[in-house]
Amino acid sequence: MSYSRPTAPGAERNIARQRRFWTRRAASWDHGAGNNPGLVKVVERVLDEADPSPESFAVDLGCGSGQVTLALAKRCRKVLGVDVSEEMIALLLENAKQEGVSNVEGRAVAIERLGLSEKSVDLVVSNYALHHLRDKDKQVAVNEAFNWLRPGGKLVIGDMMFGRGGDARDREIIGSKLALLVRKGPGGWWRIIKNSGRYLMRFQERPISMSAWATMFDKAGLTDVKAIPVVNEAAVVRGTRP
Repeated sequence: MSYSRPTAPGAERNIARQRRFWTRRAASWDHGAGNNPGLVKVVERVLDEADPSPESFAVDLGCGSGQVTLALAKRCRKVLGVDVSEEMIALLLENAKQEGVSNVEGRAVAIERLGLSEKSVDLVVSNYALHHLRDKDKQVAVNEAFNWLRPGGKLVIGDMMFGRGGDARDREIIGSKLALLVRKGPGGWWRIIKNSGRYLMRFQERPISMSAWATMFDKAGLTDVKAIPVVNEAAVVRGTRP
């Protein structure tokens, strides 16, 4: 059973912004997601850490056009794909049909609004979606996932995970990105200027560090929490409901 829950104060503006953004980008994301080698590696690690049983009911938060959802559906009893964009959900269901996958349900709803029954889910995953949430909504999402999970169920998040230079890993990631762009010449220099504004203002993307995600898992009550660097700025964090 799923339902819409009230959002935290201030969340509506970000939800509207994300819906507009992903509605415009739905088709280009669908065509390009599978061609990004780094993203493919993160998807593979998310699936490895999820390790669902054939009887699992899984939920994919921010599912997009189904890169993780469809892979899970081939290993699970049922998968619910959730995305803020109706266009993304339409692509998910079309892709499922083309691949002959019949155990996928799609729901166009913001992650911040999704409600599920307590202890009704075996697995919750998210890949490259939650960095778009406000920080306070990230913790709420982790808390909600804990409530949805049955005992022994897993939460697995793959995402860009770096903060604002607070630890050595953050500084290494930021330094490597700057060095790469500097070597690209004027085009790279312009990207530094543009991305610095986005990074400082945290307007569209709001990544946090791998350790910050692990702390959120701990606060929610998840156990066996493990943070795994994957490639460049990307990492996977997983935990289990006791």
